Amino acid sequence: MELNKIIQGDCLDVMKNISDNIVDLVVTSPPYDNLRDYEGYTFNFKGIAKELFRVIKECGVVVWVVGDATINGSETGTSFKQALYFKEIGFNLHDTMIYDKGYAPNSQYNRYNQSFEYMFVFGKGKPNTTNLKREPRTTKGDRVSTIRLKDGTTKKEIRQLNKDRIKRNIWHIDNGFMRSTKDKKAFQHPAIFPEQLVQDHIESWSNEGDLVLDPMNGSGTTTKMAKQLNRKYIGIDISEKYCKIARQRLRQEILL
Repeated sequence: MELNKIIQGDCLDVMKNISDNIVDLVVTSPPYDNLRDYEGYTFNFKGIAKELFRVIKECGVVVWVVGDATINGSETGTSFKQALYFKEIGFNLHDTMIYDKGYAPNSQYNRYNQSFEYMFVFGKGKPNTTNLKREPRTTKGDRVSTIRLKDGTTKKEIRQLNKDRIKRNIWHIDNGFMRSTKDKKAFQHPAIFPEQLVQDHIESWSNEGDLVLDPMNGSGTTTKMAKQLNRKYIGIDISEKYCKIARQRLRQEILL
């Protein structure tokens, strides 16, 4: 299959043309629980999950961003069902991360306002690439630890703390209007990724020259950021309208 393209079609059919074990990273979000109108299209979750397992490399990673609807007063649990199915077909659940969207639409009056989604990080084996992001450490100064010696006595050890640490797995990224991207075209899609979120995942789980796939590419944030970060990419979406938006965003990126 030709790389660095946006392909219009059912991702389950399109992925059958992708060779086994060639994709380094998948970053995607499915249209879960019919929470939004995705041009009237639905998707075959189990079929897509199996195809992802086939095309992803050994030690490759799938980042699956998903949430749950509340129906008849109960959350669906779709996110957990999907995570368990990924494990059932052979993926490891490498990390369960939280995407804090930075805002919360008014919810029902008997529950807290919903402001996050899950970011499940699945590995086909142990991830080969882990360029983990870092953040400033809030605690400053030295740490005093008590160490027990073999003879039963103890001693104090002073250890200087690093100025930064590995980032926590709750990512606070504001997804408010015009803060997730400056591309006005992107907002013709009902649910866009913040560019920072996609950038951080691409940098965390892949290297330059690797192949990044988004089988439900939508407005094209994954493919745009993959290009910007010098990765190869394949973007698939069943909607020609959204493929057109994604291609326009890629052309803008080329012109910059």
